[in-house]
Amino acid sequence: MAILSALVGTALVLTVFWEGFETIVLPRRVTRRYRFTRLFFRSTWRPWSALVRRLVPEKQRETYLSYFGPISLLLLLGIWAGGLILGFALLYQGIGPLASTSLQDSFIADLYLSGTTFFTLGIGDVTPRTNLARVLTVAESGMGFGFLALIIGYLPALNQSFAQREVSITMLDARAGSPPTAVEILRRHSHERGMEALRELLHDWEHWSAELLESHLSYPVLAYFRSQHDNQSWLTALTSILDTCAFLMVSLEANCKRQAELTYAIARHAVVDLSLVFHMPPHEPTHNRLPVEELAKLRAELMAAGLTLRLGEESDRELAELRRQYEPYANALATYLRITVPPWGIRAGHPDNWQANPWEKRGRPKVPPQIPAGAEDDEHF
Repeated sequence: MAILSALVGTALVLTVFWEGFETIVLPRRVTRRYRFTRLFFRSTWRPWSALVRRLVPEKQRETYLSYFGPISLLLLLGIWAGGLILGFALLYQGIGPLASTSLQDSFIADLYLSGTTFFTLGIGDVTPRTNLARVLTVAESGMGFGFLALIIGYLPALNQSFAQREVSITMLDARAGSPPTAVEILRRHSHERGMEALRELLHDWEHWSAELLESHLSYPVLAYFRSQHDNQSWLTALTSILDTCAFLMVSLEANCKRQAELTYAIARHAVVDLSLVFHMPPHEPTHNRLPVEELAKLRAELMAAGLTLRLGEESDRELAELRRQYEPYANALATYLRITVPPWGIRAGHPDNWQANPWEKRGRPKVPPQIPAGAEDDEHF
């Protein structure tokens, strides 16, 4: 029995440390299919999101869904700490009896010694008797100290990655609408210097997509962190950028086509790899996001705004092919994460988030503030 306890304790300690290493320290995607951390997030996210959909009013759902990321992360760290304490307690039980002034020789005493040692309390009412047990207490004390240090370093890194992701999403509001759409991005860059400004915007989002890919592959829990506004999210922004690049590549006669191809490549790479991380196979949306009638209407709006478009069946086929390369993956992630995939366009006059005035008790102002002419060209806007 003692040997079995020692073996189980050793396996538990090694498993927890390996999970923590892969999750916190290892800066790359883990391809191993069966992992406790992945199982934990999937098994807790599904019931959480299902309960929110059933019990919470629609206007408050995003708020409650946003609680999952931080709460699940703290719960996971607590499970890791509990697993280490339990594993070392089994090791103490396998080594032999302890010297106790308040507890009888039992597994409770082993668990108590493990807990006080792990959190470096040093109470001293339960002490190891053998040299091997003393070595274990020193090792557990050091591991507990290191575990807490990793947590302290892990949480700020997550918050920094989240903040960097959200800055660009917030700045996209005035450039692409709320929610961001491809048609709004193109329409708001249809002025004299618009194409150059659009090329710079896509260049910035090429870097953003690469940073998103690296940060979310290393720390998948970031995908559960929601944006500040209900109509914004990292997946919504990524999809609208992919829509914009696809349309530019096949329909728009502009000097930013090459940049659109580069941004499309890394953005599609991100959405495909993240669907692999969450084991969400691609599947087509239940309805066509851009039927033929809607495409013709959107093209007419863009041409009325002064853009020169390439029309024809060949352009339609190329656009449909590009959409098939990313829409099923974006739809799979949106279904899993309870995020709405953005449309290709929104109705004219739909206000942006920055135009809303919460202080207006009777709704928004009749004439919402407008972006100053040429402000889209200001790199500090």
